[in-house]
Amino acid sequence: MQQPEGFIVSEKEDYVCLLRKSLYGLKQSPRQWYKRFDSFMTSHDFKRSSLDSCVYFKKNSDGSFVYLLLYVDDMLIAAKDKGEVRKVKAQLSKRFETKDLGPAKKILGMEILRDRKASKLYLSQKGYIEKVLCRFNIQSAKPVSTTLAAHFRLSSALSPQSDDEIEYMSHVPYSSAVGSLMYAMVCSRPDLSYAVSAVSRYMANLDKEHWKAVQWILRYLRGTTDVCLQFGRTKDRVIGYVDADFARDLDRRRSLTGYVFTIGGCAISWKTTLQTTVALSTTEAEYMAITEACKEVIWLKGLFSELNEDLQISTVFCDSQSAIFLTKDQMFHERTKHIDVRYHFVRDIIARGDIVVSKISTHKNPIDMMTKSLPITKFEHCLDLVGVHC
Repeated sequence: MQQPEGFIVSEKEDYVCLLRKSLYGLKQSPRQWYKRFDSFMTSHDFKRSSLDSCVYFKKNSDGSFVYLLLYVDDMLIAAKDKGEVRKVKAQLSKRFETKDLGPAKKILGMEILRDRKASKLYLSQKGYIEKVLCRFNIQSAKPVSTTLAAHFRLSSALSPQSDDEIEYMSHVPYSSAVGSLMYAMVCSRPDLSYAVSAVSRYMANLDKEHWKAVQWILRYLRGTTDVCLQFGRTKDRVIGYVDADFARDLDRRRSLTGYVFTIGGCAISWKTTLQTTVALSTTEAEYMAITEACKEVIWLKGLFSELNEDLQISTVFCDSQSAIFLTKDQMFHERTKHIDVRYHFVRDIIARGDIVVSKISTHKNPIDMMTKSLPITKFEHCLDLVGVHC
């Protein structure tokens, strides 16, 4: 540690400052702010979710609920009665310096659009995506129809070999572009999952081909800025879709796991990731993917139960009959003894009846768009299945 510039005491240069108060911008500031806010919320009869520490809820005497979602210092408050919302706002303004932005229209780069007549709510990132396109000078480029074309076969073997290539790639804003794409994917664009997963593996060792792939994704966004998630009133339960692409990673031959969960036909949770171990067959890859999806189901069921919604039994659809059979087979035999024990816990969950794993036709499984490159017609069909609309 060093004394700040302009405040150096002569002959005491080795002295340091004693921090009396946590200041904005220091490493401990977020923790101190959260502790203060958490203490305030619990003192006003709010409960913190045990499954998501940034979700607070309170049950009123009439049985209704008030929800507050926190992201650093941005908040969303939801309740059936507007009076309850105003009450929470008044309590917050007494303790903190707040700014009331009225009905939620935008938060964290996500635009919230409502069609009250049709009882629809749309979640879009059009403004954020347009800023990203301008930042990387793609706003006038020719758009493409898929997130990543089939001719991109990315691997570490494409890394630059000469000093000139390394120097050239050091000035390419690859990490910044991938980070911008990743934020869009996490918030409202499940269609970007596979492409972002592919390009994000080469942050430290990239070549011109990797950069071309990122530019292709940006060109896809150029033509799909209006794409959004569409939510409506529904009594449908959570439905999950899961799939795996065997040995998709060309470097280590690991398989790719993809899953998405929907309510009323619209995506609420999704993920594409490389599996941590190498699968020896397609069945094993699908089996491990089902396990990862079931872990997400457990989290969703817990969160819904805390928010006063009974999720009952969830259904996870998979297009591999052999993997489904493996989840229900409690027998020990040579074909499964080498699979990591942590992947077998799904058998106990299914045996208890908490989750149902069912067969679905490959043509009706939207996860294909999250594990591989697809032709335009199939890609657009997958988008419709998870509620991603223009």
